[in-house]
Amino acid sequence: MALPTDRDPRCPFDPPKDLLGREPVSRMTYPDGHEGWLVTGYAAARAVLADPRFSARMELRRSPTPHAMAQEAPRPAPPGVISRLDPPEHTHYRRLLTGEFTVRRMKLLEPKIEELAERQIEEMRRQGPPADLVQAFALPIPSLVICDLLGVPYADRERFQHDTAVMFSLDASAEAIMGAVGSLAAYLGELVARKRAESADDLLSGLITGGELNDEELTNIALMLLVAGHETTANMLALGTYALLRDPDRLAELRHDPSLIKDAVEELLRYLSIVHIGPTRTALADVEVGGRLVREGEVVTISLPAANRDPGRFEHPDRLDFRRSATGHLAFGHGLHQCLGQQLARVEMRIGYTALLRAFPDLRLAVPAEEIPLRDTMLIYGVDRLPVAW
Repeated sequence: MALPTDRDPRCPFDPPKDLLGREPVSRMTYPDGHEGWLVTGYAAARAVLADPRFSARMELRRSPTPHAMAQEAPRPAPPGVISRLDPPEHTHYRRLLTGEFTVRRMKLLEPKIEELAERQIEEMRRQGPPADLVQAFALPIPSLVICDLLGVPYADRERFQHDTAVMFSLDASAEAIMGAVGSLAAYLGELVARKRAESADDLLSGLITGGELNDEELTNIALMLLVAGHETTANMLALGTYALLRDPDRLAELRHDPSLIKDAVEELLRYLSIVHIGPTRTALADVEVGGRLVREGEVVTISLPAANRDPGRFEHPDRLDFRRSATGHLAFGHGLHQCLGQQLARVEMRIGYTALLRAFPDLRLAVPAEEIPLRDTMLIYGVDRLPVAW
């Protein structure tokens, strides 16, 4: 079995059926022949993600997808790539970054994000319907925010958005992916050098001033934050809007009671689970998970979409329900490597959905639902385009 598996095009928001109804932990044969495990149960997923006996180190992992990079020999993560490091290296980098993404700091960003959302809405109005919501709204907002936060010129967005798309493609060749990584690293390396020469009021300049990181570390941290900081939220804004437009009752409920937006965001995160491949971990010792013995050296892949649809944790999990408490979902992961920018993503989604629904009371799909192209061959699930009218 390799991930992702085929979804039912009639139910684009549901995980593939062969991920549901399984044992919480079951055997999985990886594309390279490794006999490992697939975790689909909520409790088992949390247990693996919280257990230090499971490693995130890149040189130990095996890919659950048959994409080109899976054929490359595993190698240690470059310094600064915290998602592929264990303590103490992970702890060192995480400590330097955590203070930049606190709830308080994200609260201070809200006026700026509201201003950006209104600006994109005014541009949509100026251009008139129909519009591709991905390009007109969902992608610009998190791109503008992360550029402003890091100190990356937004004028260079086409370059980093293109390189990110190649890096996240399951169809791209190894040469294309490595070329995109190299291109983006070279660009950000030049940016780091410029900021060393002339500091500014941004996160990268602050890390440089701190003096604890060298240029390679700064470049890799910037790459990780820039890529994750726009790609994931952009897909949530677009796919979440698509889900609302396909569910008139939930859309009407949210329009009628905007105070539901906080719970709606959590429920959409659970329901959509756009990180649809992984994460993967490698056992550093024999560990029992969900009644199964995972041997030292075996790789475990966690299906976040399946875990977030576990009926043992969420009642009627296939129902989009803004009245439920979806807190505790695993859309941002769990444990040591839980998403660093989750509070920023939440703020962007709350502001983005609210502004969009307020500005366009009659927002609707501009094409039949079955014509919406899905990003099922990307590491992050979503829609390629979302034509809308009003």
